[in-house]
Amino acid sequence: MTREYLKKATLTAQSGASDVKDIVQGILNDIEEGGDVKALEYAAKFDNYDGAVMLSAEDIAAASALVPDKIKADIEFSHANVKRFAEAQKQTLVDVEVEVVPGLLAGQKTIPVDAAGCYVPGGRYSHIASAIMTVTTAKVAGCKHIVACSPPRPGVGIAPAIVYAAHVCGADKIMAMGGVQGVAAMTFGLFGLPKANILVGPGNQFVAEAKRILFGRVGIDMIAGPTDSLVLADKNSDPMIVATDLVGQAEHGYNSPVWLVTDDRSLAEEVMKIVPTLIDDLPDVNRENATAAWRDYAEVILCADREEMAATSDEYAPEHLTVMAEDLDWWLDRLTCYGSLFLGEETTVAFGDKASGTNHVLPTSRAATYTGGLSVHKYMKIVTWQRSTADAMKPVALATARISRLEGMEGHARTADIRLAKFFPGENFDLSASE
Repeated sequence: MTREYLKKATLTAQSGASDVKDIVQGILNDIEEGGDVKALEYAAKFDNYDGAVMLSAEDIAAASALVPDKIKADIEFSHANVKRFAEAQKQTLVDVEVEVVPGLLAGQKTIPVDAAGCYVPGGRYSHIASAIMTVTTAKVAGCKHIVACSPPRPGVGIAPAIVYAAHVCGADKIMAMGGVQGVAAMTFGLFGLPKANILVGPGNQFVAEAKRILFGRVGIDMIAGPTDSLVLADKNSDPMIVATDLVGQAEHGYNSPVWLVTDDRSLAEEVMKIVPTLIDDLPDVNRENATAAWRDYAEVILCADREEMAATSDEYAPEHLTVMAEDLDWWLDRLTCYGSLFLGEETTVAFGDKASGTNHVLPTSRAATYTGGLSVHKYMKIVTWQRSTADAMKPVALATARISRLEGMEGHARTADIRLAKFFPGENFDLSASE
């Protein structure tokens, strides 16, 4: 590749990452052994909250009453879009039945998991949209019990808009508990909850580590790192829109990488001039995050042509990928590694994050090379079944017996032998693995 870095990152998303594994493992062990009492101790310590853990119908109604009507309408609009898209996704999963050979039927069934635990961040930012994204998809999938878990604020509880969103989207229980203790409570079935079969939703490094440790005992959506975004832009792009989109994603956190990949030097230089001005105009906390992210993690890459741009993007495998370039269909066909793709200036990452219908729980840290984001499919188990006539079973049993013996698995072979003997008495079969 002939790409040129007009701005090169001095750090990566993994730079300076503290080893939180031992801390998280210790908390999980304590809570698994100590149950509700120990979880409440950690909640008091980390959440600084001593209110009700499980919200009652009255609590939900009281919180909902605090949400302005126009925000309720926005939440309902977003919920409707996410639900509509999830329902369309679910239709792509169908039960299948095929006659593999005459008389041998094999099939596929899709079965939703029973209990889903949805973690909704509520620290620096109240992630209303995360409640919509996680709870709605679990509901559409058909999960029988859905818990929305979000960290409460001292003396306040869960942000009212999060409570309202979780309730509207179909959460069966809403739990005021954050961090590792919240994840543990859902996993271990504390406070009268069913044990979660799957944990979904974004969170800080402690939440992510808890999910990583628990994976296997429960399913998870993915192991997430800092959010990242890449913009592909050509000479026809609006540098102000490009810069605004980069800054909009950089505000997520100090270590959230943003990348611009272009084949036009003048566009790149103009964007690099605009970004610091846009960052300076942000509110304090947002400005602090965006400043660090742009300074330490951002990159601006100049490529020879659009093919090299696309190859660079696929190598980075961004969580969010925006294309502001001519011939959007070419980019849609060519690009292969991304969490979610935004084509043209008429859409942007924030639309997907909040209200357009696609899910915002997406693969980070190059995980888009092997997986997509959260969808209704994540809550579905694809299982198989088979049924056979005796005649159809015969060649399968013969092959199974011989392959098993070649592998040295005599017990397997004999499960085929006994069926051949029962259904075809008196017949002689060559069941050895030798010539």
